[in-house]
Amino acid sequence: MGEDEEEKQEIWSWGAGTDGQLGTCKLQDEHFPQLLHLPSLSSAGPISMLACGGAHVIALTSVGKVLTWGRGTSGQLGHGDTVNNPHPKPVVFSESCFVTHVSAGWNHSGFVSDGGSVFTCGDGSFGQLGHGDFKFHCSPVKVSYFINKHVEQIACGMRHSIVLLKGHSGDQVYAFGSGKRGQLGISKGRVNSVCLPEVTCGLEDVEIVSIAANGDHSAALSTDGRLYTWGKGFNGTTNAFCPVCVPESLCFTEVALGWNHALLLTAGDGEAIMLGGNNHGVLSNPDKMSSVKQLQDSRGANLERVPALEGKKVLHIAAGAEHSALITAEDGVIRSWGWGEHGQLGLGNTCDQMRPEVVILSQDVHKEATKIKVYCGSGFTIVLRSLAQTSAFEC
Repeated sequence: MGEDEEEKQEIWSWGAGTDGQLGTCKLQDEHFPQLLHLPSLSSAGPISMLACGGAHVIALTSVGKVLTWGRGTSGQLGHGDTVNNPHPKPVVFSESCFVTHVSAGWNHSGFVSDGGSVFTCGDGSFGQLGHGDFKFHCSPVKVSYFINKHVEQIACGMRHSIVLLKGHSGDQVYAFGSGKRGQLGISKGRVNSVCLPEVTCGLEDVEIVSIAANGDHSAALSTDGRLYTWGKGFNGTTNAFCPVCVPESLCFTEVALGWNHALLLTAGDGEAIMLGGNNHGVLSNPDKMSSVKQLQDSRGANLERVPALEGKKVLHIAAGAEHSALITAEDGVIRSWGWGEHGQLGLGNTCDQMRPEVVILSQDVHKEATKIKVYCGSGFTIVLRSLAQTSAFEC
């Protein structure tokens, strides 16, 4: 006899659920983590990533297929209609493609194929779909502007989108949608809306590894760990209409954006850093927080260490509208804090939390997670974890 190890995936969800975004088949909020039973997802292959929007979820499988569920009233689910769907349902594209990246905005969705094409659907009333109009689209439509260009990633904010292009001439970020707070980065002044992609200024000589968007914010992370942000000012600071670099003395590996804050993960020591966001307890008591070498971004917002982690290295971070979550490396424990009105912190109540609190998924000590990631929608949270299963076979 011998043993072979296989991996089984689990999806847990909690928080706002009245639009079906939790996948529990119950149109209600959940204050504790709920283990989902989703046969349609299991049969579609292993999930490689999830994206959570205002009230909908996108699941991307390892074989390039996409399933969506939750609120669909603007066509953001890509099912060809404008109805909510509490069950994961495959998204059908107008042409055969292998999807490699997905993003969920407030009421719109974006998809990138391995060939570098971009598809969008949902609310286009601010031009955030990039099709040259302000219409809703209920099924994914290819963004024709990027034909003959290679897009690698898309990031959808509340009413805008940004995409990352890779090419021989270097990396470029393009943006479209609402630009009132500077989140497009295409002008030195206020831009109401743009329905065709335009180049974001100030990143021409930067090699970019990832992009992010949420609310009225945008961000880009360079290969050397430099973080650039633009859009709505943090903590009441001025809006940035072009990308600005967070202090160059720090290097980051990950960024997660909320509506009023950013959560950052430093390289090397895996330290979680907060930028802005004192609404609903997203930041702990500022009087008791330790600043990061008294650093500020160029707009004057303080960078603060996330407290109460007892020196634990952080593996992964996520941010919703006004709540945050992270996973510590040594023990794979989930911690959440911030706005809790819908139970999105997973702590069994609807209270705001001023410091990270441990979220309990399961009491089953025999389940050993090999991989775990957390994703935050505007008022809900989803965790994807892989479990090592031992199965016997005959030699």
